[in-house]
Amino acid sequence: MLNSLLRLKPFVRPYRLRLASGIASFGFARVFEALVPFFLATGIDKVAGGDGDVTNQVFGIVAAVAGRYVFVTYARYSVRSVGMRVAFDLRGALYDALQKQGSGFFSTHTIGDMMTRAVADISLVQRLISMGSILLIILVYASIVGFGFMLYYSPALTLLLLPPLPVVYYYARHASRQMGVASKDMQDRLSDLGAQVQENLSGIRTIQAMAQEDNEIARFARTSQAYADAFYRQARINSLMMAWMPSLAALCSITIVGFGGYLVLSGEMSPGALVAFLMYVNMVVQPFRVAGFMVNLFQRAAVASDRLFEVLSLEPEIEDLPGADAPARVRGVLETRNLSFRYGDGLPLALDGISLSIGRGESIAVMGRVGSGKTTLLRQFVRLLDPPPGQVFLDGQDIRDYPLAQLRAQTALVPQVTFLFSETLRDNLTYDDPGREIDSIWAAAEAADLKETIEGFPDGMDTVVGERGVTLSGGQVQRATLARGLIRDAPVLLLDDCFSSVDTETEERILKDLRRLRRGKTTVVVSHRVSTARHCDRILVLDAGRIIESGTHEELIRQDGLYVEFERIQREGAGESDYRGAASPLAFAERAVE
Repeated sequence: MLNSLLRLKPFVRPYRLRLASGIASFGFARVFEALVPFFLATGIDKVAGGDGDVTNQVFGIVAAVAGRYVFVTYARYSVRSVGMRVAFDLRGALYDALQKQGSGFFSTHTIGDMMTRAVADISLVQRLISMGSILLIILVYASIVGFGFMLYYSPALTLLLLPPLPVVYYYARHASRQMGVASKDMQDRLSDLGAQVQENLSGIRTIQAMAQEDNEIARFARTSQAYADAFYRQARINSLMMAWMPSLAALCSITIVGFGGYLVLSGEMSPGALVAFLMYVNMVVQPFRVAGFMVNLFQRAAVASDRLFEVLSLEPEIEDLPGADAPARVRGVLETRNLSFRYGDGLPLALDGISLSIGRGESIAVMGRVGSGKTTLLRQFVRLLDPPPGQVFLDGQDIRDYPLAQLRAQTALVPQVTFLFSETLRDNLTYDDPGREIDSIWAAAEAADLKETIEGFPDGMDTVVGERGVTLSGGQVQRATLARGLIRDAPVLLLDDCFSSVDTETEERILKDLRRLRRGKTTVVVSHRVSTARHCDRILVLDAGRIIESGTHEELIRQDGLYVEFERIQREGAGESDYRGAASPLAFAERAVE
């Protein structure tokens, strides 16, 4: 447990002076607290001796209480503010670490699990610093100050409290181990619960469309029950400690009262001293009464710390190379030299010996069957997947030499999986630069054939699209995503199957504007549609990670290979009536849908 908590030191270190001042204030507060029984004992003894003037003792008690109040108030404020600041820094560090992870990380970690770590686990760390550290400090100071005054009043009575201490220590140690196992299990089950809720709500349309609501409710009940069982196991351990520790404290108090009463009757101890001694016993024993809560808090925070550092200690999958040096502005010449890539050891090659050259201002279409490596190829150009050294080049320089921020600022990728933030259309289109002029926003919207759609909304550009663009149709979301890429006017534009949700007439208008807007700039388009590919200067056909055909639309038709097979399937798949309306098979292919 201690090693897990010590990992938090770098986050606590910036606030060590504030924390130290809070700890010192708690020490002063305990001293003032200890003065109250001292003055009370003196007053009782004076009254018992026939002297009724206890004015000094009353003022002493009032001053001690006031002093304790001042120091405790400052101490709690200081320590709890440190807890809040550490939680703030941890949350920022976790978020920063998540931003730098790649597809490999997110393929093995669920979003719900990360949300649980960012919220619940960090909250446990904050509670540890804000509350657990206070309890621990009180325990230490109360023991030191309390035992000091107890020895002053009666060493013999003080020795009676020592035998139970080893029992307390070993029991707390045993319970702490049990609590650690139970806490980890509970946090893992909480992550499962969060992951299932997030997944269920994200796929609610699919669930409802397939009438699986009852099955999902039952599945959630099982996951929720697993969390409840883990919580009950932890609660049982905590409850036993919370019950056992006060019982031990009560036993100690009974012993002190019995033997202390004997000392008073025998004249070896004054009544005031016994009262003060009992108050000091309560000062020492009180923290032990919440020992179960303390162990629970510390163990859960230790588990939370381990879970957080599982992410924080990971190196980014893709990062800038030391001393990377690249031109500030790229021209847009792309090249791959015998590029091969696989997603993991033992898996087949996703790209196998790809060699190609794309000139500045050239438009390239990439086609192929599902799983042929099209998206994998595009991701190499922006290092969403890190290519091997010396295999991917931009303007003649290894793409790995470019700082990631610079590379991705000048190579705009519009991904296959569309995503819109739960903001206005304006905010989504200007995501990379919210300060863009309105004219440029409308120009990008028009190029993506989205202008009329936006004008048809009551709030226009200020229309809130809902989470993941839920208020828009699939085609509208896809065109909005395309507009977000076009507005950047990057030297290199990579479009990953961005026309699959739009009809061929809309696609034709977009491609016409795209050719005009991208004149002199490099564009790579992944598509399954012949009607899309034929507009490009050159077409590459991939199969099993290899380029098997390359050329213009007309050249590939003459080759009578896989490209022609795509054209035939799409022509026949559109239907007899559509074919009759086409001027020729090639004209029909322009209107074919995937």
